[in-house]
Amino acid sequence: MSLIISGIFESYVKSQKIIQSGKAKRQMAKTILLIGTMDTKGHEFAYVRDLIHARGCQTLILNAGVFEPLIPVDIDADKVASAGGGDLAQLRSGKDRGEAMAAMTAGVVKLVGELYEQGKFDGVLGLGGSGGTALATAGMRELPVGVPKIMVSTVASG
Repeated sequence: MSLIISGIFESYVKSQKIIQSGKAKRQMAKTILLIGTMDTKGHEFAYVRDLIHARGCQTLILNAGVFEPLIPVDIDADKVASAGGGDLAQLRSGKDRGEAMAAMTAGVVKLVGELYEQGKFDGVLGLGGSGGTALATAGMRELPVGVPKIMVSTVASG
């Protein structure tokens, strides 16, 4: 996976914008939105986050998991649930995966669109199994053509 991530983000580093400010130039680091369930895939996201940072890019981590995250996040599950019309405490106590997926997916869709409109990220990467793939790709579909979108999934398509 390290080689794949390395190749993907080398293109980000090479495409960093150079901004003229008088005679001085400075590079603007790209920000990659990481979408997933940090309660189950937090360690995998931490690994990818560190690879991204090592290549000079920044990350914005959106947690769509309903339980406690394994790593620090920038956008917590409560905000995602609220954006999707749900209540995180009820989703946790209800233990209904379908209800949780519906609320969290709606929240991811809404927040990804808003964050992109606000210029908060330049590309998106998701990691996940069946649930995480459904969550992340729903958000990715909100983005225009040309915005880099990568999904690393355990689910095969045929």
